[in-house]
Formats: sequence, C-alpha cells, structure tokens
Amino acid sequence: MQVHARARDYPQSQFGGVLPHEAELTAGVRIQPGRSYGFFTDTTRCIGCKACEVACKEWNNLPADNVGLTGMSYDNTGALSANTWRHVAFVEKIAGPGGGPAEMPPYQSQWLMMSDLCKHCHNPPCLEACPTGALFKTEFDTVVVQQDICNGCGYCVPACPFGVVELSETDGKAHKCTLCYDRLKGGLEPACAKSCPTDSIQFGEIADLQSRAAERVEQLHGLGVASAYLYGAPGSPGATGDLGHLNAFFLLTDAPEVYNLPRAPTRASNRVRPSLATGLATMAGFALAAIALLGRRA
Repeated sequence: MQVHARARDYPQSQFGGVLPHEAELTAGVRIQPGRSYGFFTDTTRCIGCKACEVACKEWNNLPADNVGLTGMSYDNTGALSANTWRHVAFVEKIAGPGGGPAEMPPYQSQWLMMSDLCKHCHNPPCLEACPTGALFKTEFDTVVVQQDICNGCGYCVPACPFGVVELSETDGKAHKCTLCYDRLKGGLEPACAKSCPTDSIQFGEIADLQSRAAERVEQLHGLGVASAYLYGAPGSPGATGDLGHLNAFFLLTDAPEVYNLPRAPTRASNRVRPSLATGLATMAGFALAAIALLGRRA
C-alpha cells in the first residue's frame, strides 16, 4: 500500500485516545446536556463548496442524490430529502433581460448561497403531529427521529412548515438532520460545521450564537449591506412566530422566499379549528339549501 510522505512523518497519533470535549478545540464550546445548541448560518460567508453536504453524508452514511446536473442549476442535489440532510442552495440572480449586470453588488454578487437543513424549531410542529413518539426533543434541545419507533405514517411531513422531513423510499420511514446527535453525545462538533472552511456554519449555544449573529448584522450594515437581517431569531425581521426561535437560524440578504423559506411559517395545528369551523358552516349551508329545496317541492 502506498503511503503519502507526510503520513510517514507521523505514523502514530499524538493523542492516546478520543479527545474529551473536542468541540472546545474546534468550536470553542463545551457540549453539556440540558443546554440548547444549534447553528447560525451566515449566508454571506457561504462559497457554495458543499463541504457540509459531503461531511453530512459521510458521517451519517447517506447515499448520493441526483449524481449529475439537473439542467436547472449548478446545484446538483436540488433540495433536502430523506438522503440529503444538508443542502447548499444556489440562487442564481440575473440582472436585466438577457444580459449580465453592469455592476456587481458586494457579497456574493449575483449569486446567493445558503446551506439549508432542518431548523430544529424550539416549538416543533412535526413533534406534535407524530402519533408514536418517534420524534423527540433531545437533551441538547434538538429534534431527532427514532427510526425504531417511526411507523412511516408521514404525519410529520405536511406538519413541517419548511418542507424538511421526507419519507425514505427504502425503508418508508421519516428521515432528516439530527444535528449530529451521536457526535454531540460524544462532545464533538457536528460534522457540517466542523468541515465549513469559511465559518458560514457556526455551531454553539443558541444564546451565544444569537448575540454573535446580531453583531454580524450590525457589521454588515456598517459595510453598506443594508439588506442583511436574521431569519429565525426572536425580535428580528425574520422572526418565526409561535414556532419560537429556530435552533438553526440564518443571516439573509434577500426575502425569505428567494431562499425557499416561508415568510411567515405556521403550524398545522393552528389551522384545525378554523378549518373545522369552515367545514361545519359549509355542511350547514348545504343542509339549509336542501331543506329549502324540499320545502318548495312540498
């Protein structure tokens, strides 16, 4: 077997075993149960390298999706799925009919890129829709699907306002990002954040990330990027209502819809009572019409 010259210089690890609390070295945060962890994704730093996608698939042993070009974009994966838990979206903006822009704006020019994933909502609609308890909140305030309990009913799929959860064609069960639950239990930074070369994906405690994100927005405003704002952080222009804060929130420079995010995400359970009332009113209308019709015939 051929061994690279640099590998021969260090035939053995400098460490005696697995490093305890490795996330302290890689992300500057000690992972402890009972605290809330997540991601701050700064889209202005994303270069579209898809290192996070690859790291996610490698760590979670996920098969490739859409190997080749779609014909619609340079982005080959296209969307989140049961096999793609991280997806870097390429939003290609062309200024003017049939021509390139005469002047490039700062930060990403005519390209917007965003690494998308499950938002790990603080108040998750998917969890309340699950009839078996397969979806649960972990000790790190993240949302995970237990595959051995999931029965594949699919109720969580329409309940998610972000279109994240999907049933696998292989086993028929729901799959999505776990925020590397197994790595968190071992004190490791999630694979996607650890692999990001530009720190577009930042892992840490939610309170610290929100503070860091607010500072970044102010910095961008000072640099002339007045369109920068936070999506999924409380009190921000992109606040997400009764979903609470998102444990995976974003810094955006365009409308949420441009990034395939809902402007005002809602939970399905909030629509049950109005829908029921509308249905009952419709049935009552039909009943009154039938009574009136039969009364005329009599």
